Amino acid sequence: MASKKRGSKAAPKNVVAAAREGGGSKFDAKKFWEGFKSIAATLAIFLLLRTFLIEAYRIPSGSMIPSMLIGDWLFVNKLRYGPHVPFTDINLPGYADPQRGEIVVFISPLQIDQPEDPTPILVKRLIGMPGDTIYSRDGVVHVNGAPQRLGFQTADRSGAPGDEWHPLFDWQKRIALDSSRFGPAPARPTLDDWGPLVIPEGYFWMMGDNRYQSKDSRYWGIVPRKNVRGKPLFVYYSWNADDSDRPLPFLTDIRWSRIGHVFR
Repeated sequence: MASKKRGSKAAPKNVVAAAREGGGSKFDAKKFWEGFKSIAATLAIFLLLRTFLIEAYRIPSGSMIPSMLIGDWLFVNKLRYGPHVPFTDINLPGYADPQRGEIVVFISPLQIDQPEDPTPILVKRLIGMPGDTIYSRDGVVHVNGAPQRLGFQTADRSGAPGDEWHPLFDWQKRIALDSSRFGPAPARPTLDDWGPLVIPEGYFWMMGDNRYQSKDSRYWGIVPRKNVRGKPLFVYYSWNADDSDRPLPFLTDIRWSRIGHVFR
């Protein structure tokens, strides 16, 4: 009797074994490393630009009205006055020094009345330079005897608190003059009447343009040169953040006329 010839039937595949042999996806270390380097390089460039060249800043208060409005977003040139190296006390050289009349971004001196944020980033106008004698009488600021009736200062005093005294003003007595050709400093400095004070070397006197709604050097003191962080460039976005009753005001209340506004 003839025997049946066995056919060569293939054995069923083992799925797990096939995957182990290369049928499944493998971790490609080289591709992962290349992707990681691309992300790291992009992040490093962003941090370098933000730290040493340009940074965005939002105006949260009305202390600089009319020059700056609540809801203005602006770019700050950090290279101009010399960028600050993070986590150090080092300031790199810039290509210009702060000048009287310029709007400046800086780290505030210690504000003892707000422990939750004692050294915020602020933006004010530089009024007094090192060596200047500065004082105010009846709300008019004088620098070296010359009254500063500046065009950017608001004349509207509606809602102003008046010539008030505040305990934070008492720091001024440390650099106030007992006698000078401009007269003595008042025994009790007020919002409108203070000084004369001589600005020490390496320090600046900062004030808001909206001086009756501005917490500035009158309250927390003179600003060290090392605290200066940059000069505002222009507004890249602005919305009516202080008076809006529309839904989605960051879209519906955009101040189109402010976009591109350059600060002088």
